[in-house]
Amino acid sequence: MSKARKSAAEATVIEVPEVGAEGATSHAFGASDERSTAWIGGLERIGERLARRIRPLVEPLTQSRTQVVAAPVEIRSFEEWQATLPDFLSLSLYRLRPLKGAMLVILEPDFVARAVDIFYGGSGEIRPGRAREFTQSEERLIARFADGVIDRLGEAWTEVATLAPTLASRETNIAYANIFRPGESVAVQRLVLTPAQGKPATISIVYPVVALRMLDSQLTARVHDDAGPADEMWRARMAYALQQVRLPVRSVLARPELTLAEVLEMKPGDIIPVVLPPRVPLIVARKRLAMGTIGEKDGHAALMIDHIEKGAFE
Repeated sequence: MSKARKSAAEATVIEVPEVGAEGATSHAFGASDERSTAWIGGLERIGERLARRIRPLVEPLTQSRTQVVAAPVEIRSFEEWQATLPDFLSLSLYRLRPLKGAMLVILEPDFVARAVDIFYGGSGEIRPGRAREFTQSEERLIARFADGVIDRLGEAWTEVATLAPTLASRETNIAYANIFRPGESVAVQRLVLTPAQGKPATISIVYPVVALRMLDSQLTARVHDDAGPADEMWRARMAYALQQVRLPVRSVLARPELTLAEVLEMKPGDIIPVVLPPRVPLIVARKRLAMGTIGEKDGHAALMIDHIEKGAFE
């Protein structure tokens, strides 16, 4: 090697500290993505616009005034998200024209069954042990409703980009919806439907993150341009978030008293007699919320609420 070429080669050498050296951290290039996630805020704004647009589509199915709230977007690996799904769902696959990749619109089977029952004059109650396949009436409702959601989704995207999703297929098991690669990240946007009468339901819209990153700048620009969600939407999202808070709930069945001598002499096999009161308290986060009667339901011990304490929800 000539002296000049040798000098050039030596100039490109970079000394890397050993793993564990003070101040050094290991990094596997390509194993993580440190790019900005500000675009998620833009996607959530689209979800809020979609929530307002699909309410007129939902209320004829629920036959009651229905609150539609866009939950925060979740970014998860496809395998992790797939593991949370039941085996039976309504999956509508759409191609994301002009972007590469596809997206999903997921409906819960119980929501579909209730909507069909209400449409034909029923109460919306679901019979137990229903078949794990959709009837022709349910399939027609799925097609009409999912396509309606997609039409309104295109309208919600208008301020960011022009998307024209086209139907690819419909499935009932995520294992047959081969639209995401192993290890691929997905963005899950959920719309929570809460009718004034009836049970809540969830519509899930799933995007491939790689496709959304093609619109990174447009989505991020919309985040900075928007002045923030309207008060009504903000309150709805805050109410939804608060409703998901989990609280410790317990009940005290009896409070027997023992002397110290009895406690010290206690051994396995001893029997402590207790007297169950006619009503027991329901305690939520250290506050007595209600009183109820101990009983049985479906083979399990249960508490029937008899009385809500005054000011319990204040």
